[in-house]
Amino acid sequence: MMDTKQQIRDFVSRFVRGHDLDDNEDIFATGFVNSMFAMQLVQFVETTFGITVESDDLDIDNFRSIDAIAALVERKQGAAV
Repeated sequence: MMDTKQQIRDFVSRFVRGHDLDDNEDIFATGFVNSMFAMQLVQFVETTFGITVESDDLDIDNFRSIDAIAALVERKQGAAV
């Protein structure tokens, strides 16, 4: 099974074309993505990892980088166990 960061990286790379994104790089600072992407990203995270992103989780810092998204997924999956 593909690891969490790789799945996130694959999804994000469809929107950030022609740029190799580091795991700790600010996705939104690249200028490649917009608010529609943010909504798609939340939906992707919920569907792919079987978690619910609550209102309290909708902090841009939770979605700013591949590392941050992976950490959110791990926290949410850990809380669900």
